[in-house]
Amino acid sequence: MSAAHRRSTVRGLLKYDEPMAAHTSWRVGGPADRYFEPADRDDLLAFIAGLPAREPLTWVGLGSNLLVRDGGVRGTVIGLHGALDGLAAAGEHEIYAEAGVHCARLAKYAQTQRRAGLGFMAGIPGTVGGALAMNAGAWGGETWAQVVAVEVVGRDGHAQWRDPADFHARYRHVELPAGVIGFLGARFRVGADEHGEHERVTREWLARRKATQPVGKPTAGSTFRNPPGDHAARLIEACGLKGLRIGGAEVSTMHANFIVTDDAARAADVEALIEQVRDRVHAQTGVELQPEVKIIGVPA
Repeated sequence: MSAAHRRSTVRGLLKYDEPMAAHTSWRVGGPADRYFEPADRDDLLAFIAGLPAREPLTWVGLGSNLLVRDGGVRGTVIGLHGALDGLAAAGEHEIYAEAGVHCARLAKYAQTQRRAGLGFMAGIPGTVGGALAMNAGAWGGETWAQVVAVEVVGRDGHAQWRDPADFHARYRHVELPAGVIGFLGARFRVGADEHGEHERVTREWLARRKATQPVGKPTAGSTFRNPPGDHAARLIEACGLKGLRIGGAEVSTMHANFIVTDDAARAADVEALIEQVRDRVHAQTGVELQPEVKIIGVPA
């Protein structure tokens, strides 16, 4: 499909050579060849159906678990935050949320509906689509444990509902079945919270998060997965790596599993710091940390 034809048929926002630093929480990253924010669900499906079959496709929500290298991303990036933002109760025991809904907004909505089971979403700094893609979790809860059904899209732009059993979800990783290229939304299981106990616990979790994590600074949340039976933050701090800095990237002095960036940071700084932390923790403890963040794109 030609660029001119795409511009004439889409209703959303289509940009070329769009800096991904504007769409990631680390505020670093080179340009995407094409960046598309759909006007709505139908606009998204039509756009996907019109793409060449081999067009590289990348999905982005809030970019809160993503490092885009300084050379940028080839192909097309689809940004869902602000587009697929539908949110509604689906009976007494389910809540439906589209992929672009902020996880904290979903948690808050569940609270207003006096429903329990999604409070942990308040601790996930991303969208529902991103949470589904990586089985995001916080405070002992995980996304796929609450999924009743998930709406997905194929390369032909056709949407369908699938059962959670069709997906292999484990700790911070989800394998998609053949033909599925992305998530449009999901129905989540909830229970009653008539007395507000669930809401009280969620407020306590949020207060603890604010006191122990660098909230409000450019980060991607937890940088590394917790190894079995341990915590990445404990290992990094035990190795004396808090405050370790490369260029404009630094291991947070507040929480060792967070990397923060300043205005001068490059994606290469963040990636080099990730590798140095992994190397030093492995050398001192024998544990090989695995990144929780997704690293995409090409170097500068």
